[in-house]
Amino acid sequence: MLSSKDTVKAIKIMSEKFPDARTSLEADTDFHFLLAVILSAQTTDKAVNLLTPRLFAAYPTPETLAAAKLEDVIPFIKSIGLYRNKGKYLIACATDIAAKFNGQVPRTRTELMQLSGVGRKTADVVLAECFNIPAIAVDTHVTRVSKRLRIVPQKADVLTIEKTLMKKLPEELWIKAHHCMIFWGRYQCMARSPLCQECPLLALCAEGQKRVM
Repeated sequence: MLSSKDTVKAIKIMSEKFPDARTSLEADTDFHFLLAVILSAQTTDKAVNLLTPRLFAAYPTPETLAAAKLEDVIPFIKSIGLYRNKGKYLIACATDIAAKFNGQVPRTRTELMQLSGVGRKTADVVLAECFNIPAIAVDTHVTRVSKRLRIVPQKADVLTIEKTLMKKLPEELWIKAHHCMIFWGRYQCMARSPLCQECPLLALCAEGQKRVM
């Protein structure tokens, strides 16, 4: 297993390769960012960014979206997968925000997870991106990179991965680590054909060393 010291070292190397790593989702308000994150499940950020400008213009506030019918929302999001279920989540989430939180996106994980369509990962992303509250959202890229580098056990579930990263990394690195690991998974350590031969983390990566033997 990679030590805390080497885990920090790995994140530093990732940040040197991808110094501008950040969220790819685009939004003009906290509410709209939350909607974008919900829409991004099993969909690329690029696909979400293509449709959100019209959606955001049509529904600028939680109250306006809460008053919408599913049939009104679907035309804005039909270009992505699971659009019907996501449309239901968007309306229900907006309704929750308007009714329970005075129209404001809540700022705690517990409260965020009370919203329809919001799980722990979505809550962590919103905390970090909207409110700069340290959190590590674990997606497929973070999972893959964590396991390949042996930061976490191979059978670790999402919650175990999150807690292990939080334990091994200082809190001030959590948000940066999340971004860097996503970029690393997208462009360096892909699921198929990872770039092991030219990887600056090869010395720390037991799996990578096996791949290049």
